[in-house]
Amino acid sequence: MRAAAVHDRDGQDDDAHGELTAVQAALAAEHAAVYGYGVVGGRIAGERRTEAQAAYDAHRARRDALRRVVHDLGGTPQAAAAAYELPFPVPDAAAAVRLAAELEDRLAAVYADLVRAGGAARRREAAAALREAAVRAVRWRGSGVAFPGLAERAAAAAPSGSASAAAGAL
Repeated sequence: MRAAAVHDRDGQDDDAHGELTAVQAALAAEHAAVYGYGVVGGRIAGERRTEAQAAYDAHRARRDALRRVVHDLGGTPQAAAAAYELPFPVPDAAAAVRLAAELEDRLAAVYADLVRAGGAARRREAAAALREAAVRAVRWRGSGVAFPGLAERAAAAAPSGSASAAAGAL
């Protein structure tokens, strides 16, 4: 009976570590999104620029909230990279719109991971973030996917087969 109690405690530590890892990944993705939306905003004008500004502000707010969550979980928040490698050249407004949709797709994948790893309250927050990313992706792209954030979709789109972006890459 005592061995089972120790095992349960270890399982809780693993769960907490998994949640912290998933929150750190979401924080890294939000850092990349903030950078990416800076590029998007520099290439588009008019109503789309207003939409990009709103997304930029939303991602900054989520990034700041995730920093606090990392602290609350006992971790040190991951810092933003000085720059990020874009997934493709962004010379014009059309490419900027594609980049915005790509950013949101990648965020949806990271938040799907956080839904799996988080506790009940964190799961709700992550599901809301996933939903927001999916809605923004549809607005940018003009169409959506049946199940945003699924690893199978991200694996088909990303050459690395990873749902999460590598450090330093969008």
